[in-house]
Amino acid sequence: MIVPRPRLIALAAVTFIPLLGMAVSLPAFALPAAAVLVVVVALAAADAWLGIKRLRTLRVHLPDKVRWIQGRSAQVELVFETRAADALQIHLGLAFPPEVTPQEEEMLVVLPAQAGRHHVMCACTPSRRGLFRIEGCYYEILSSLGLWDIRGVNPGIIDARVYPNLQTERKQVASLFLRTNRTGLKAMRQVGQGRDFEKLREYVPGDGYDTIHWKATARRGHPITKVFQVEKTQEVYVIIDASRLSGRLQVPGDASQGTHLDRYIAAALVLGLAAEKQGDLFGLLTFSDHVLSFVRARNGKEHYSACREALYRLEPEQVSPDFEEVASFIRLRLRRRALVVFMTDLDDPVLMESFQRAADVICRQHLVLVQMLQPGKLAPVFTNPDVAHVDDLYRDLAQHMAWHDLRQLTLSLQQHGVNLSLLSKEQFSAETTSNYLRVKQRQLL
Repeated sequence: MIVPRPRLIALAAVTFIPLLGMAVSLPAFALPAAAVLVVVVALAAADAWLGIKRLRTLRVHLPDKVRWIQGRSAQVELVFETRAADALQIHLGLAFPPEVTPQEEEMLVVLPAQAGRHHVMCACTPSRRGLFRIEGCYYEILSSLGLWDIRGVNPGIIDARVYPNLQTERKQVASLFLRTNRTGLKAMRQVGQGRDFEKLREYVPGDGYDTIHWKATARRGHPITKVFQVEKTQEVYVIIDASRLSGRLQVPGDASQGTHLDRYIAAALVLGLAAEKQGDLFGLLTFSDHVLSFVRARNGKEHYSACREALYRLEPEQVSPDFEEVASFIRLRLRRRALVVFMTDLDDPVLMESFQRAADVICRQHLVLVQMLQPGKLAPVFTNPDVAHVDDLYRDLAQHMAWHDLRQLTLSLQQHGVNLSLLSKEQFSAETTSNYLRVKQRQLL
């Protein structure tokens, strides 16, 4: 594609208009005027043809896909290939989606003569996680006489995969990510003696009578004690609710802080890293009104990448969650006893009842934890000193009713061995990881 430049427009203005007027008013000058116009047109056409030929010596190669982190500065590497005898000055632009903010809308790149392959980095910053498409690269060069802008396009599509940013969460649980041979956690005393039988040994004063192996004692004629070992490789599953309530903003009116689902995804990935540090197997399940994805519990870098791939495109759906279907899926697919961590919102009375029925099915075999973001400022009535109007009383009464319902749900779930935690958005990842470590310390699995 060719576009006239101001120089060509000015040249046409100072030649075509006077010469055409002269040819009309003075017929004797018609032939010389026509000759001059033909020369100008031929010059412009030759300049355009040479510019197009020059542009055809240029090749632009785009990557098939890029991987970025939300909120961090990223780059797209473009490769320009040219064999032109002289230097090329290129104006370059990429068709970024609205979720990606380029550092420069238009870049100026100078390719030296006989450049061969020349690498150019385009900086940008993605503001959201997900899968986005950069639809083509557009560039233009200046013709030799400066009369035309010669434009080209590479219509290739770049898939930009933007993953959640875990920097804040890692700072909150920084001890889990020390680059040492140890886990980086503070030493914690294990509660209990373990569940897996390891061996028999001679009785030592201080051993409890419940650890004596009476049959071996009778055979050998002296006390024999059973020794148990702590099971270190256990399964941890995070169940993420991607239904309508998870689409609420963490800070009402501030979309930059993300939704509840964004916080759940970040906490799940951090918990996966903590589980690997502890030697456990980490799995994942996402659902709305049906099961969306399921990743069997494993460990290793490839497995963590698979979990991240399953989460980075997850978006809330405008449906109500089906806890009964999730409970049936868990009972059918998870044969081994595991720690099941639900990340969901239960401040809807209907959802409370539905989750209670589902929890009764799951907790018969698995240990269940529920992690929930604190829904606003819930508190008992008459605890707020800043009451100046009757509307404030109704507001506090509504908060008290929601607080009371969640408290009753917490007590009801505790009777079935399910622990419900209401956490702030700032400490959600850290507290979730701490709850998991308490389960490990107390050997509740």
